[in-house]
Amino acid sequence: MVGEGGSSGGLRFAVLGPLRCWRDGAEVPLGSPQQQSMLLALLFRAGRHVSGAQLIDDLWGDEPPARATGVVRTYVHRLRRVLGAEALTSVGGGYLLAVGSGGLDTVRCDELLAEGRARRADGRNADAAAALRGALALWRGEPMPGLPGPYAQRQRREWEERRLAVLELCLEAEVEGGRCAESVAELAALVEEHPLRERLSELLMLALFRSGRQADALAAYRAADRRLRDELGVGAGPGLRDLHGRILASDETLSATTEWGLTETEPAAPTGGAGPAGRTSRARRAR
Repeated sequence: MVGEGGSSGGLRFAVLGPLRCWRDGAEVPLGSPQQQSMLLALLFRAGRHVSGAQLIDDLWGDEPPARATGVVRTYVHRLRRVLGAEALTSVGGGYLLAVGSGGLDTVRCDELLAEGRARRADGRNADAAAALRGALALWRGEPMPGLPGPYAQRQRREWEERRLAVLELCLEAEVEGGRCAESVAELAALVEEHPLRERLSELLMLALFRSGRQADALAAYRAADRRLRDELGVGAGPGLRDLHGRILASDETLSATTEWGLTETEPAAPTGGAGPAGRTSRARRAR
């Protein structure tokens, strides 16, 4: 858990939510939002030299104030008082932040994401989902909220997209591993929130079909196609169209494995349901 235990130097940082820092287990204040933005720029480059000019660009972009260099130096001085002089050092006209192994929650997130992908590649969907749920548990709301400046804004967008990608991969593993009925509500909410993300609609259709809800799966396709035509002027992409055709045909290869020991309801079909031993489709992602 962030804030418990220690890393090299006794510092731990969390950015997948409000920016927070613990030193030797005690949380420390990080100052103004703009000062935190500068800390963020140093954090994501931990262990590397960051020039003062780069930090100015990170904080203000093309419109820095007249005394930008002085402001950066002031922020560095204040941060040294709470982080420790050994953690934030001056190097060659710039600065270097030292963060020990396990000292940043995004690093752990990337480790769990890599573990989830490796398990998916081995066909171990239940194990993959467990690792990916662990990565998702690191988020504590919007990442880095309220931090100003172009660098913080880019990082916020990137990590919001990263969370959605991890969640999509996790649900893919769960649906392919047999947790279909359990995934429908979460997928339906995500489709509502991200109506143009076609892969989510594919997963919703597949989860519905494997839960014995063929008519609902076909309705989900029609809704997705309509949204895309209304918003983008184009119909469903190849992944959605392919899956739609296979559901119409009650394709037996769409049936799920049951790695959680579940008994999946066989999808209703005019010519008989799909058998339980089939493997899932790996429909191409449609973006």
